[in-house]
Formats: sequence, C-alpha cells, structure tokens
Amino acid sequence: MGVLEASGKASGILPRFRGATHCKELHVRLRDLIHPSRVLLAVLGIAMLAAGCRSHRADDAKSGPEVIYARAQKAMKNSSFGEAIKQLEALQSRFPFSEPARQSQLDLIWAYYKARQTDPAIDAADTFIRENPTNPRVDYAYYMKGLVYFERQANWLERKFNVDLSQRPPINATKSFEAFKQLIEKYPNSRYGSDSRQRMVFLRNRLADFELHVALYYMRRGAYVGAINRAKYCIENYDGSPAVKGSLKVLVDAYRDLKMDDLAANTQRVYADNYPGSEKDVAPKKHWWAIL
Repeated sequence: MGVLEASGKASGILPRFRGATHCKELHVRLRDLIHPSRVLLAVLGIAMLAAGCRSHRADDAKSGPEVIYARAQKAMKNSSFGEAIKQLEALQSRFPFSEPARQSQLDLIWAYYKARQTDPAIDAADTFIRENPTNPRVDYAYYMKGLVYFERQANWLERKFNVDLSQRPPINATKSFEAFKQLIEKYPNSRYGSDSRQRMVFLRNRLADFELHVALYYMRRGAYVGAINRAKYCIENYDGSPAVKGSLKVLVDAYRDLKMDDLAANTQRVYADNYPGSEKDVAPKKHWWAIL
C-alpha cells in the first residue's frame, strides 16, 4: 500500500497517494479498433459513388435537347412535375434556340401550374405571349394565364368549406377575367373558348357580387352617394348577373334616403318590370305610427 502524507503548511489535510499502482496502463492504438477490411470497403464505396456522380453529371452534360425534352415528358406523364420543371428549365437554359426548347415553353407553363407555382406559371405565360405573338398556340398561353388566376381566388381550405368570397377584393378574379376576355376577343374560334366563356360568366357574377357588397356597406354607413355610384356601376357593367337585383334595390333605398322621390319611383318601376312579383321588396316602408 502507499503512504498518506499530510502537509502541515495547509489548514486542511490534502491527501496524496504515493506508491506503485496495481493497474497497468493500456496502450490502445487506432489500428487496433478499425479492421483493415472495413476501411478498404468504405474507401471503395466512396470511390464508386464519386465515380457514379461524375458519370451521371457527364451524361447530363452530353445530353442533347431531344434527350432532355424526353426526360421532361416522361416526368410529366409520371406526375413528377418538380423533376419536369428541372429538366425543362435546363433545356431552355442550355439550348434556348432549339426546337424542343420552343416546344417546352408551353409545357413549362403547365408544369408550373400543376406544381402550384403560380407566379412562375404566370411569368412563363406572359413571356410566351410577348415573344411569340403569332404562334398558333398562343391562345393556350392566354388560357393558362386566366386559369392560374382563376385558381388563385381561394385556397383549398376555403374551397372545401365554400367560403363566401364576395366580401374580398376580387384582384385575381379581375385578372383572370381579363385574360379570358383577351383570349375570346383575339381567338374566338379557339378550342379553349368554350371553357373560357363559362369561367367568364362565373367571374362576372363574382365581380358583380363585390360591387353590391360595397354598395351595401356604403348604405350602412350612410354614404348614399357612394352607394348609388357602386350600384349604377354594377347595373351598367354586369347586366344580367344576380347582383343587379340587389343593386336596383340599393338605388331605390338610397334615392329615398336622399329625398329624391322621382328617381326612387322611376327605379322602383324598373325593378317591378324586371322582377315581377317582388315589388314588395322595394315598397316604401311605413312607420309604426302610420300603421296604427
């Protein structure tokens, strides 16, 4: 055993063990922990992986526009739109003047749309329209532009629960309507004309509903002149939409509140002629003391 020594200079006793130890020091080397065969296998695996990556990059670099376009088409058929976008963007950057690159411009719009990348899809459509105004398929670019804006009106949660969008400023609806309108005016015989017209009817009603919503808001605030202007705009620009009926009623009520009885009576007659059987909706309201 060793000897414990105490130092008298210190206030406390500091033990110190002195003597030979029974434990021998173990000398462990790194080469004893790692088996040489495992190291060799790891090195070979890394080398093969690096060679494969270099070979893959080399193949991509040597691929022509037709090969890249074929890969993009295969990815789109498999609904791998992210990979399709990658291939189509590579095609346009590496071979911008090739025939497959020109064909891929429209495919890229569709791929962006399916990948829910709305801003790139709109930019791609605008680019195609600007650079190819005489292309026989430019109507497709107008159609896709309108379709992308049409889908941006509501997210999936709002569509699931049928959220009323009439109180929301119809920014995307307006842009969608304009894109479809340009398509119909420039290419009336387009294969996308029928669907565009149906969507325009929906969008037109959506825009009219918003105008009516604003007019009713002005009525609640007592801003009757503003309500009249909004109601007139709805009637003049969206004739035939369901919101026109409510807009006529706003005009009747606003004219009465402004003591413009002649205009109120004329508007009431127009209302009765267009919506027979609903005259009571715009009939003057009698106060309770007049009923007694």
